This record gives sequence, C-alpha cells and structure tokens, in this order.
Amino acid sequence: MKFTDSPVIELPIRDALLSIQQDNGSMHVGTSVWPCSLVLAKFVERWAPLPNTATNPYSHLLDFHSTRRRAIELGTGCGAAGMAFYLLGLADIVLTDISPVMPALKHNLKRNKPVLNKSLKTSVLYWNNQDQINALKPPFDLVIAADVVYIEESAAQLVRAMEALVADDGVVLLGYQLRSPEAHKLFWEMCAEVFLIEKVPHEDLHPDYGYEETDVYILRKKKKEEEEEEENVE
Repeated sequence: MKFTDSPVIELPIRDALLSIQQDNGSMHVGTSVWPCSLVLAKFVERWAPLPNTATNPYSHLLDFHSTRRRAIELGTGCGAAGMAFYLLGLADIVLTDISPVMPALKHNLKRNKPVLNKSLKTSVLYWNNQDQINALKPPFDLVIAADVVYIEESAAQLVRAMEALVADDGVVLLGYQLRSPEAHKLFWEMCAEVFLIEKVPHEDLHPDYGYEETDVYILRKKKKEEEEEEENVE
C-alpha cells in the first residue's frame, strides 16, 4: 500500500467507493488521511462476514449484521475508517474529533452521502472532557481508533477515554503505527493496566493494505479477577 499526498484518497469498500478529501497543509493532523485508517478499514472489510456466509477467525468480532452494536470512533479525522465501518454494516456509529477537525469530517461525510445514503452522526470530543464523554452515553460495544497515538501529552487521556467509553464486554479496535517513542511507551504501559492486548497477525491484514509499519490491535477490558491476580503476583 502506498501512502499518497494526493488531495483525494479513494477507498474501495466492497461494492462502494469512498472519495476522501484531505488537506496535508493544514495546522491539524486530523485533516490528513493517515495509513492506519485505511489498513484498519481494509482489515475489517477482509474479515467482516456477509449474512449467511461461512465463519472465519474474526466472524464474532466483526459480525455487524446479526447483532446491533453501538460504536464510536475516536480521532475520526477525515472519516475514512468510520465511513468504511458503516458501509460494512456498523449502522449505529458516532464519529468524534476535536472542533478544528470537524469541518473536514463533515465535508467528507457530505461528499460521500450518495454512497452512504445517510448523514452519519458526529460529535466534538476532547478525550479529557468528562462532560463530553458522559453526553455520548457510554458504554459502547465497539470503540474504533486509528493513528491516534503521536503525542505523549494525550496518550494518558486517550487510554482513559477508551476505558470510559467501552463496555466491560466490548472491544477496542486500534490501527497503530509508532509515531513517538515517548507516547508509545506511556500508551502501552497504561493499556496493559486496563486491557488484554491482542495483536492481529500481519498476514491477516488485507494483502493490498499491509503497510509494513502499521498494525491492528484488539483490546478487551480486563476482568476484575484478572486485575486482582496481577496485583497478587506483584
């Protein structure tokens, strides 16, 4: 997969084609389409089961048709992953980001409305704003995030937001690439305290979107007894 500076990124999802406009020259990283969002979207496309199809290793995780799930995306940016998840059957999803990125997100949602056939829900969310988190009425069955760990100062806020938003039996799907060694260290140290961490084997990523430095992780909340066992070991 080649990452491009092109002003428009096209992302095929099943029989649809998303057209995502980006602005790499803006002051905000959220107005660019980052590789992790494409890698995550195409991983889900590869394994999300269609109705009445054979099961696969990720069928239960990615079956958005049999059971209605509430989902939220953190740091949506231009909307590539969130729109892709919606097209793959995740109908109840809210896309979030900070205020300065909202115009780019809403522009791309409007741009792709003929493909989506509806206006997806959006909400301004700063990860350290508890009132905004509460207003979203968690918990969510699925929390989605891609390329959101790049500043040490926000890493702790992100982990706390994920913990507050995801249900006890829910899942965080994370597209990840190392951007900052300091943020990387803090983020994964904090994640290990809260979540069981599963790294998707690279061969399970979409063959055309297997960006070598990008990974997909599945995070599940630790149960109380697991946390207590770890404390006893320490």
